[in-house]
Parts: sequence; structure tokens; C-alpha cells
Amino acid sequence: MDRLIYSALAGISEFNHPRFQLNNEIANVSTVGFKRSFVNASRTVKISGDGFDTRFTPTNVSRDQISLDSGPLMFTGNNTDIAMNNHTVLGVSNSKGELAFTRRGDLRVNNFGVLETGSGQAVRGQNGPISIPPGYGISFTADGSVFALQSGKDTGAPPVLVGRLMLRDASEVKLHRGSDGLFETTAAADGGERDITNGKYPPSITPQSIEGSNVSPYEAMVRLLEMNRMFESSIKMIKEAKSIDESGASMMKAS
Repeated sequence: MDRLIYSALAGISEFNHPRFQLNNEIANVSTVGFKRSFVNASRTVKISGDGFDTRFTPTNVSRDQISLDSGPLMFTGNNTDIAMNNHTVLGVSNSKGELAFTRRGDLRVNNFGVLETGSGQAVRGQNGPISIPPGYGISFTADGSVFALQSGKDTGAPPVLVGRLMLRDASEVKLHRGSDGLFETTAAADGGERDITNGKYPPSITPQSIEGSNVSPYEAMVRLLEMNRMFESSIKMIKEAKSIDESGASMMKAS
């Protein structure tokens, strides 16, 4: 009887990681460029030690792999907004100044004239951070070129190329989410090379647009209901096993 209780309890404890995944997805349904991750696989693990020779427990194995499936494309008309096409990712600097990647395309120019994301990470160009001269507006082309144009004056001067976004095609690499929400490669997580070798597709962007989260709120809510049902079923199983065990103990005492 204790085997049944142990297996049910182990299953309940393994709900923690999928629950964290689901809560994270629901919380970021409206986050610009958010991508699903924490894809789980389940396996059965044999427990070793005295009294555990016949014990097996389900265990979730996290692959923490980013899904770069596209979210809804929303036209904003804002010159500082971009949406990344296909599996394109944008290079930024994390809090340590190291290279990381993101799909967040709501860009802005900070008080120091440096181009950054809406969450405050400096956007990287092919030759370092991209600086915009004071009093200039910016625009982008599909290949990631950044142009500056003096705003407020009709000078007739053509836009000036000030840099090119560090865009990479991540279609052939696995990306993982760091604690800061930015993407990094498996090699980078292990202390290796942080840059991405471009895949077979040319990276590109859609200017004046942003990409929404690729999390479906309807699917997330259905999964939440299913998870609650599984949890309730496991609790009922434990209670039923306890009741059967108590009944057996009472019969033994009566005999």
C-alpha cells in the first residue's frame, strides 16, 4: 500500500516544475517578444537504498529550450519599434556586459543617446553599442541598418547610417533562457562562446512593428485546468489508499 502512496506523492511533487512553467507563461502573455520555454520530458527513475528496491518515481527532466515560434505581429507606426522575422534574434548586453539575445523589439534611445530595449538592455551593433546623435530620430531597414535623421527640421539632408543591428539567425541552435530573461546558447551557459553562427536563413526585421508573446492564453488556461485535475486525482488516490490501509489495520485488530 505504501508503494501506491509513495508513487502518488512523488507525482504530486513533480508538478512543481510544470506549474512554474505555466505560471511563467501566463504572467508573460502580454510581454513583447516573450517566448515559451521550459519544455518538459518525463522519465521514471529507480530509487536505490534500503527499503526502496521496488520503488520507482516519475521525474520531470527540464530541457529549458526556447521556442522561437512567431507571435502575433502588431503594426505600431513607431520608428523605434521592430519585429524580428522567422528565427532572427537581436544581440544585446546583459547586466554583466556580456553578449545575450532577445526577441524584444520595443526599442528606445536612453538619456545617454544609446539605443536600448524596453527593458533597459543596450542594443548591440556589429561594432558595439549604437549611439544616436542628440536631436536625431532613427529609422530601420529590413536588414537591420540604423539610420539617423535630424528631427524637427526640413533640411533635405539624407538619413545617416549610424550602425547595423547585431542580428543572428538562430534556426540551427538551441537557446536557453537566463535568469535575466535573455537568451543564450548552451555553450554560453557552460562558459563558452556567446555568439551565434548564422543559420541558412538571412536574419531580418519588420520595422514599425512589434511581436507579441507566442503563448496562447487559451491553451495555457486549458493546461492549468488539466493540471488541477491531475493534482486532485493524486490527492484522492492518497486518501483512498489511507482509507484502505486503515480498514485493513482494523480487520487485523479484530482478528
